[in-house]
Amino acid sequence: MIAIVDDDESVRVATSSLVRSFGFKTTVFASAEDFLASPTMPRTACLVTDVQMPTMSGIELFEALRARGVGLPVIFITSFPEERVKRRAEEAGAAGFLAKPFDADTIMGCVFEALKGQPLPR
Repeated sequence: MIAIVDDDESVRVATSSLVRSFGFKTTVFASAEDFLASPTMPRTACLVTDVQMPTMSGIELFEALRARGVGLPVIFITSFPEERVKRRAEEAGAAGFLAKPFDADTIMGCVFEALKGQPLPR
């Protein structure tokens, strides 16, 4: 299960469609809080999240997951690829940091790299 968290519905839909086209199951969320409260969170193999969202940023979501002991790989996507934010995410162990718009090969390369060693979808 690949979870996609973005406050922009068009990004959620497009990213979900792309990931599903590679055989993965997806679930989408409009906010970090929705993802954290979801019963599917424990079954998530990888998280793709926007950096800038209204109430809780993707970086704050990442930190909340780590504070809970959840070590799932996280790929950040952003329209504002600031170097200090990228550095903060990478230092914390992000699986990827991509500027929007990103191409299919780039994001799927990050997903496959993040899932390395885990079973591939059937």
